Amino acid sequence: MIKILILFALCFSIGLFLILLDLLKVPTKRANKAYLAVSKKGVNKPKILEVTILELSTKLGRYIKLGDSKKRKLKMTLESVNIKLTPETFIAKAYVKAGMVFVCIIPSFFILPLLAPVILILAILVYFKEIGSANEILKESKKAIEYELPRFVNTLTQELHNSRDILSILETYKKNSTGLFKRELEITTADMKSGNLKSALKRFETRIGSTMLSDVIRGLVRTIEGDNNIVYFQMLSFKFKHLELQRLKGEVIKRPAKIRKYSMMILGCFIMMYIVVIVLQIVDSMGELF
Repeated sequence: MIKILILFALCFSIGLFLILLDLLKVPTKRANKAYLAVSKKGVNKPKILEVTILELSTKLGRYIKLGDSKKRKLKMTLESVNIKLTPETFIAKAYVKAGMVFVCIIPSFFILPLLAPVILILAILVYFKEIGSANEILKESKKAIEYELPRFVNTLTQELHNSRDILSILETYKKNSTGLFKRELEITTADMKSGNLKSALKRFETRIGSTMLSDVIRGLVRTIEGDNNIVYFQMLSFKFKHLELQRLKGEVIKRPAKIRKYSMMILGCFIMMYIVVIVLQIVDSMGELF
């Protein structure tokens, strides 16, 4: 009887899956392979499952309506983290991934009914994880850029003594930078070359949404307007160094066990040094007595 139920659940799931593929007009495996074949070299080729999810998300995204404010905010977030999806497709992708997990609840009713609530909870978790993935990436990007800002401000302070050409300073610093900050500088400098300098810097500030970066952009805009902001950037550099020191202290506090372990090792080394010196002195004294 159990074998019959398992076979029925398997056949039912496969049939339902094929019907959904036909209704949603999902591309065939051959079409997916053709898509993968024309992908650019040097880029990680997407898997067939990823292509299928993207195709379903694109189709479902046509039926999702967002308010202007929410759409604009989400679009800005996606552009900041370099996710090349429309806001509607991004939200639809979360629905599709959660739905793919939720569909597994159907065979679970026939095989193991107690597993159904677990699958339901898992589908909800997948949805919230996917819908918040862009904000998590943006948070990490913001953190990485703020780590770079103290060195950037220090460089600005030195360069402004010799030149007020902000675009030239940014392009020079970009060559020695790495990671996310370099990518953002590339976007900003390209924007500055094709348009207004101050507007490009403002867009850079809006993309990241960092208070520290806002202070830097404010000084750069005033410099473009003709102000002498060397003292401003010197004070800003001192402020950022203080914030960096506080951040490092916070990281140390988060790992007390690890720090304590190495502290005990250092203490043990000092004690061993004193013990060795004392033992050598005792041996020398005993040698003189005998």
